[in-house]
Amino acid sequence: MLASAVTASAVTASAPATLDIAIVGAGPQALTLVTHLIQKRKDLRQRFQVFDPSGTWMQTWQHQFEALEIPHLRSPAVHHPDPHAGALRNFAEHRAAELHGPYGRPGTQLFYDFCQDVIRRWDLGDRVYPARVEQMDVQPHSRRWPFRLRLDNGQQVRARRVVLAMGSGRAHTPAWTTTLDRPYPCDRLRHAQDVDLRQAEVAGQTVLIIGSGLTSGHLAIGAVHRGARVLLMARRQYREMLFDADPGWLGPKYLKGFAAQACWEARHRQILAARNGGSLTPEVLTQLRRLQRRGQVTLYEQCQVQQARWQAPHWQIHCQTQGQHVCLADQPIDHLWLATGQQTSLADHPLLQSIQAQFPAQWVNGWPVLDEHLRWPGCELFVMGAGAALQLGPVARNLAGARMACDRIVPALAKPSLALSPTISQ
Repeated sequence: MLASAVTASAVTASAPATLDIAIVGAGPQALTLVTHLIQKRKDLRQRFQVFDPSGTWMQTWQHQFEALEIPHLRSPAVHHPDPHAGALRNFAEHRAAELHGPYGRPGTQLFYDFCQDVIRRWDLGDRVYPARVEQMDVQPHSRRWPFRLRLDNGQQVRARRVVLAMGSGRAHTPAWTTTLDRPYPCDRLRHAQDVDLRQAEVAGQTVLIIGSGLTSGHLAIGAVHRGARVLLMARRQYREMLFDADPGWLGPKYLKGFAAQACWEARHRQILAARNGGSLTPEVLTQLRRLQRRGQVTLYEQCQVQQARWQAPHWQIHCQTQGQHVCLADQPIDHLWLATGQQTSLADHPLLQSIQAQFPAQWVNGWPVLDEHLRWPGCELFVMGAGAALQLGPVARNLAGARMACDRIVPALAKPSLALSPTISQ
């Protein structure tokens, strides 16, 4: 269990009526943004508010890592929310055993403790307001506070600038799930983001996990530790990679050519090729191979589900592998877990519907074309995370991508000369 979070010293009963900067989301990307912003201009600390239903920093991140029992991060120790590159290593001076080689990847508890220290040092405990932003639009007649944010508690907030710093949060599911005959027990088919290994009761049962990324590996290992037999299925072969993408995407080796590419569709193809549908770290793949030799895990590679049918009390799975149809009728499956990722497309994101109608953006496969400061065309709305991939490259959603985004966004928020409209004073 991760240590408890730094909570707000005092949460106001109502949100501020007007704000200079409204930030949606309280995860690592948002935390990285505010520390870099304050470093640039200390006076901005009291001029922004973060909105997140939890009312605390890093709550969703904490839950996801605990639920999947992830022992350490995939990112090296140099990638973290503090502006000073060596801050995490300095923090871990007496906890060196929690930095995992190579590249000193921090243990989950270490990273979380470090983030709480960042929140304390930068005095950010009271900056997260406990509410969900449900709707956002621009009021053209209000030149000083153009953005109107409607919160789930009924309040409205007006803001000069807005930064979207949250993940999509929407599960990506395979097409075959839409053809399932109901009813079937809801706890027998779950997406990975809804699986909590701490509560999984799968002893003596068979779990089929769909997916080829690191999440599928964590789920498999956790299920085996709880006495389950696991089948892992991927449309391709499982790949071993230390990071999500080649480290060359963190610097000019690949980013120089990427930035010079004027075709947005070509950039999109480069991003997909770099991430290549997910991969497993050497440690996790080694564990899976060991469990495979023990008969606790079976790997189905280059195989995908064609049809699933609930025949109580089990699932019957029909799949296709290397051009042949296979029925797993001899392997009664108790649980289906979908480690198939999240949707990165912003095209149908509810917070952007009104914005898109008022300020149409160019879209490339669900990703918006932003300006050099990651700003939505025509208004002072900024985007971090996967939605900024066309500008930042394949690591946009990662900790390294958060720092890259800050290099683009912070100058536009801190310098009056970079404001989109001269009527927006700083």
